[in-house]
Amino acid sequence: MSEHRRKPPQPQGGGRAAGRRGQSGSSSGRRAAPRGATGSPSDAYGADPYGAGGEERPYGGRAEARRAAQRGGGRRRAADPARGGRRAAPAGRGRAVDPGRKRIIDYPRAGRYGWHRWVPSWKLVTGMFIGFLGSLVAVAGIGYAMVSVPNVADTATAQNNVYYWADGSQMVATGGETNRQIINLAQIPKAMQFAVISQENKTFYTDSGIDPKGIARAVLNMARGGETQGGSTITQQYVKNAMLNDQSQTISRKFKEIFVAIKVGATVDKDDIMAGYLNSAYYGRNAYGIQAAARAYFNKDAVDLNPGECAFLAAMLKGATYYDPAGATSIDPAATAEANAVRAERQMQDTLNKMVEYGHLDAQERNRYRTLPKVQNPRSNTRLSGQIGYLVDLANSYLVTHQNETHVTQQKLREGGLSIYTTFDKKKIQALEASVTAVQKANIKPKLRPQYDTHVQFGGASVDPTTGAIKAIYGGEDATKHFTNNADATGAQVGSTFKPFVLAAAMKWGVRDAKLGPDQAQDERTIVSPKSLYSGKNKLKIKDYQGNVWTNEKGEEWLQTNDGDQSYGNPPKYMIDLREAMRESVNSAFVQLGMDVGLDKVKEAAVDAGLLESSLAGTNYPSFSIGISDPSAIRMAGAYATFAASGKQRDPYSVDKVVSKDGVTYEHKTVTKQAFTAKVADNVTDVLKTVVDKGTGTAAKLPGRQVAGKTGTTDGNKSAWFVGYTPQLSTAITMFRYDDDASNKNRTFLKMFGTGGQKKIHGASFPAQIWHDYMAEALKGTPAEPFPTPEPIGEVVNEQPSPTPTPSATESEEESPSPTPSPSQSQTSPSPTPTGKCKPWDWTCDQSGGTTTGGTDTGGTDGGVSSSPSPTDTSGNTRGNQNGGGGLFGGPAG
Repeated sequence: MSEHRRKPPQPQGGGRAAGRRGQSGSSSGRRAAPRGATGSPSDAYGADPYGAGGEERPYGGRAEARRAAQRGGGRRRAADPARGGRRAAPAGRGRAVDPGRKRIIDYPRAGRYGWHRWVPSWKLVTGMFIGFLGSLVAVAGIGYAMVSVPNVADTATAQNNVYYWADGSQMVATGGETNRQIINLAQIPKAMQFAVISQENKTFYTDSGIDPKGIARAVLNMARGGETQGGSTITQQYVKNAMLNDQSQTISRKFKEIFVAIKVGATVDKDDIMAGYLNSAYYGRNAYGIQAAARAYFNKDAVDLNPGECAFLAAMLKGATYYDPAGATSIDPAATAEANAVRAERQMQDTLNKMVEYGHLDAQERNRYRTLPKVQNPRSNTRLSGQIGYLVDLANSYLVTHQNETHVTQQKLREGGLSIYTTFDKKKIQALEASVTAVQKANIKPKLRPQYDTHVQFGGASVDPTTGAIKAIYGGEDATKHFTNNADATGAQVGSTFKPFVLAAAMKWGVRDAKLGPDQAQDERTIVSPKSLYSGKNKLKIKDYQGNVWTNEKGEEWLQTNDGDQSYGNPPKYMIDLREAMRESVNSAFVQLGMDVGLDKVKEAAVDAGLLESSLAGTNYPSFSIGISDPSAIRMAGAYATFAASGKQRDPYSVDKVVSKDGVTYEHKTVTKQAFTAKVADNVTDVLKTVVDKGTGTAAKLPGRQVAGKTGTTDGNKSAWFVGYTPQLSTAITMFRYDDDASNKNRTFLKMFGTGGQKKIHGASFPAQIWHDYMAEALKGTPAEPFPTPEPIGEVVNEQPSPTPTPSATESEEESPSPTPSPSQSQTSPSPTPTGKCKPWDWTCDQSGGTTTGGTDTGGTDGGVSSSPSPTDTSGNTRGNQNGGGGLFGGPAG
């Protein structure tokens, strides 16, 4: 039968189109019947590729071919090229779209195979780019239409922050942007306008108000999670200041700011933008706007500012923390008064030079302003007087310096609206202030003794040993009259109040074995008992632990003196135990003990107890052990609290909780570290009890209570301390003379010989008296608690029979006239020179013979401090020794 069936003649040379034409020509004009229409089995199963009447049955693509194959059980036959068909695409390759089908977006591309299908055509790319640009224009147009021009005056009524006492009662409401007075451009000197233009935006009068490059940098930085960057044009900065109600650090807010800046640049007069910017900018010292800034720094109206003062205020716009000559070490230890003054002067001179360069200032007029203008006391414009100003600063500083935990920045403090719950106990604050005031009024009389009683200052702090909470501080006479918070950062050396850390190091790590080399000696140590014996001889020749006499970089032997040039103990050995050495504050014994333990371990013990490493000075010199460092009163109270808490250390802090409109945003969590074992800490406490019971600290006795503490007086009688504690409260009191005039670049500590009508001020006098009066009131109604009974510890070092030691001379308050060397603090400790060799701990060896012109500590009443090195003797630098719980705006203060 197949022999009689003939295939239709195949179209020649026409491909598919010709084939279709041939088919249509051979048809009878009827449309091919649907598959299976004739009822033939071959129609149903697709056995014949041609329909009834010899017509070719077209396939519907691969899927149809597969279905047909499944129905017929046969293989799909490739198209015959002779019939104008195309060979089927290999398996796995994309199926080309019927070229006859038209698509708006030809993607994936028709008529292409494999990866070629996914490469867009130039028409598609061009169309998409044009569409993208059109979308941007549409979004920009909508954004531009939706934003409005802000009014700076609306931001002058920001909310206050409310501060609360520890008992939940309100302390004060302050902190919002209240210190602002908007003035007209006519009242703002041209020099001020040109100063900011020259330094910030020289094209201000010709640009469109935005800086595309600056915007791109800011957006990219925020997208990466970096710090927020402001706009670089005056218009953008004006907009940022005016948008106080929305200071969120997001990309959407940045875009909103851009649209506002564009609209402001297009619709607001340049003079109005300039006036708005200068009236809204923050200049530091809680001053918003040029009028408030002029009053805060120069106590004059803005209209009266000269070009030098204008250039200075333009520098403050860079960030007053690092440019205010008064300094802000409690925000950043690097922001000292001296460093800030250098930065401010450099920036001011640069601004003046640019003003001349751009034709805004005459060169001859510019030469009149070669130095920083004189600025007034930073607190003269604050309304927070008395101790409240110090308390608010302390709380603010804690929040800002710990902003990773608190999430409170200076900007958020300026915006206001926060409820800040502090740790301050109102009754204790009042009691501490009353105790200082009573002693000061009764004894310090500047009019009667102007040579001795001027610039006398007190500071103090109380810390709860169980939590680290700062319960009370005394920052100074008045926050509006005295800038430095004396509880936080003064630079006053602590003297012999440092000795407990030496004893703690000896009990924790022990003294090194003199028979071993340096490396082995670190591992082979002997824990020291308070019964250990050390020489109390005056002008003791100090040795390293191997018996080599220590010399300074000039080759001079170190001869350690005691207070009043006294020797303690009986000759010729002068041996006393460490308990008596602490009780009588014998310098020679603790300097030698520090050398035997290792000054690195003494430093570690002080830091473990809670002192900041940045406040420790002269760590390579023997006198480090007797207090040439300058921690704050807050940190000293906190470190002694570690002993009171049996070795548990908790950082001082001043804020318990912060609440905003969104609820509680921060709540303090106390972190406890075991700095010392209870055995070590309780033994230190037991020794310090002896100081109060029958030593230099008897003035601090509290009837019916156990008290542990230590007195301290420094070289030159420039500061005096008493630090003591009960199980419930640890308190540090300091006294010194210090000229706090912010405009004086050469501020120094002054000697206190003759101050208060006394021959010499020491820790056992006014500081101990203030401590006693305050603690008696602060602990009133609190049950007395005993200290833990210490367990025996260590071995008796240098044990040998000796008679009961007694002082060889009556305690004297005289300053030793022996000169001392003054090596630079930055120098490293030289290697010990064996100019004299004694067997380790052989106190019968001749200890004299050293130079009388070098290496001598003049001492002080409670164990004085060597003047080598003494960085605070010649400068008022506070060394950035914040307490970590917050200080004046700005640092780790508590």
